[in-house]
Formats: sequence, C-alpha cells, structure tokens
Amino acid sequence: MHLQVSSVCKSFGHGKARKLVLDHVSFDLHSGDFLALVGPSGSGKSTVMRLIAGLDHPSSGSICLDGQPVLGPGSDRGMVFQKYSLYPWLTAAQNVAFGMELQGRSRSEVRERTGYFLEVVGLADAARRLPRELSGGMQQRVAIARALAADPKLLLLDEPFGALDIQIRESMQEFLHQLWQRTGLTALLITHDLEEALLLANRVHILAPNPGRIVRSVAVTLDRTAMADVRLSAEFLAMREDLARGLRALEPALPS
Repeated sequence: MHLQVSSVCKSFGHGKARKLVLDHVSFDLHSGDFLALVGPSGSGKSTVMRLIAGLDHPSSGSICLDGQPVLGPGSDRGMVFQKYSLYPWLTAAQNVAFGMELQGRSRSEVRERTGYFLEVVGLADAARRLPRELSGGMQQRVAIARALAADPKLLLLDEPFGALDIQIRESMQEFLHQLWQRTGLTALLITHDLEEALLLANRVHILAPNPGRIVRSVAVTLDRTAMADVRLSAEFLAMREDLARGLRALEPALPS
C-alpha cells in the first residue's frame, strides 16, 4: 500500500472571499505505517482527512493510492469518526457486518469475518447487544471492527477518542496500539492531542495554520511495550515538551 499526497492545495470560496486552507501539503504513507497529523485550529487537519477519504477534492496537487488517483470514497479506505456513527437499530455484529454486506460478500464470509473482528477488538460477548447497551469505548471498538472488517488498505482515524473521558481514552489508545501491532494495519490519525500522537504513531507531522502546511516531521521510536511506563519516561516527556513548544509558537497571540 502506498498513499501519496503530492503538493496538495485546497481553497474555499471565490474571488475576494477565496481562502487558502492547505498550502502544498505533501507526504507518503506505506503499508504498516501509523502516521499522525497534529496542529492547532485552522491547520487543515480535517480537510486533509476529507480529501484522502474522497469526500472533497484538492484545488491543485494530487492524492493517489497505489498509483490510482483518489476521486471519491471507496472501500479501500475505512474511516472511524469521533462520534461512534453506529446504526442504533443494529446489534454490534450487524454493524460490523454492514459494510461487508454492501460489498456483496457471501453470508458465510460475513459471518466468519464479523466474529473474527469482534474477537480482535475484545467484544465477542457483545455481538447481540445494541449500541445503547454499550459504553462509549465499546461503541468505538465496534466502529473500528466495522472499518477493519471491510478490509481497507488504509484506516482513517478522525479524532476517534476525542469524545471519551480520560480513563477510557487512555485504555483505547493502548488498545489501538496493540491492534496495530497485532494486525499490521496502516493508519492515518488526525488528533489535537500531541500526547496521543506520540503514543500511537511511528511518525508525526506538525501542521501550521492559515494556511495549513507541514512545518515539521518527527519519527517516533519510543519503546511502547508498556504504555503506562511510556507516559512517564524521560524520552517521551522530552519529546512531548519539545513538540508542545513548537505548537505553542504556532498559536496566534492573544490580544493584550
């Protein structure tokens, strides 16, 4: 898998009202990578995600997946939103099966893959429960299982844990890291949480705002064998503080 974002610009509006939101954004993502995009408001993180998902189109530049231009949404990209976006009238298993049924997979394959991915996310016992019977963290696991079951080349994560409280968020971060190690998934994470980016990604791109552009790229080589220990390690704290200073410098000054 190779995602290539090449000199992408995106503007909204026309004439004098035209606003440049993204300015020549370029990066690559390969199989097994976990990339995070971090930046303050106005840096275009969500716009980048929408363009890669095929929900919008660049004003200039190109986005290609395995050499083919991204022209619209497709099953080669699975998306997990901040809101759980589960169908409330379907059980956990039916939610996971939904995308595969749209793909026209056989009943036996849908049943087998549904059971497998519910087990992968630790929810095999919740297969017949409705979303309202599940906690926020469990609902998000179902959403991730649904995205993975459709066998996407790339998993797009749009601030997936932003609506969760801190304890559940931390457990979900650990879960997602373990899932990445176990399945070898390829993922792109959009987050405003620098700590989350460092805990999950093997590379972090920092975006500056107005217009959005990549100003720094950092490889993350932390030993995340024990996630709780990583958060307290000197290497992690130093990296977080270094990047936090850079992000603070990008924020607009408050009026005096």
